[in-house]
Amino acid sequence: MKILVAVKRVIDYNVKIRVKPDNSDVDLTNVKMAMNPFCEIAVEEAVRLKEKGVATEVVAVTVGPKAAQEQLRTALALGADRAIHLETDERVESLAVAKLLAKVVEEEQPGLVILGKQAIDTDNNQT
Repeated sequence: MKILVAVKRVIDYNVKIRVKPDNSDVDLTNVKMAMNPFCEIAVEEAVRLKEKGVATEVVAVTVGPKAAQEQLRTALALGADRAIHLETDERVESLAVAKLLAKVVEEEQPGLVILGKQAIDTDNNQT
């Protein structure tokens, strides 16, 4: 069975966030980014299932800028077999991410999709 795991790039949880001077958004200038901790737990569980023989392949997928490759490399280092990067420099809202992930699921045909329970940046649990 193939397992697909969605991973999200977020500001590292150890970093103190700053707001832009115009209060329009979070200032991401020179900020350390990381894989969402709940996504990391999802990858670890998928790898555990593979180690138990329940799964044959773990595929990590993310939507985001070129720099999100770092989070995919982290997933590969944790034990994922492959990574899929849907690259965009646009800010993508939850519904759009859900639709993109649905297309990936349609193409990849995994037996199981695992997502972290929430993202630590928006905390909206919508995807």
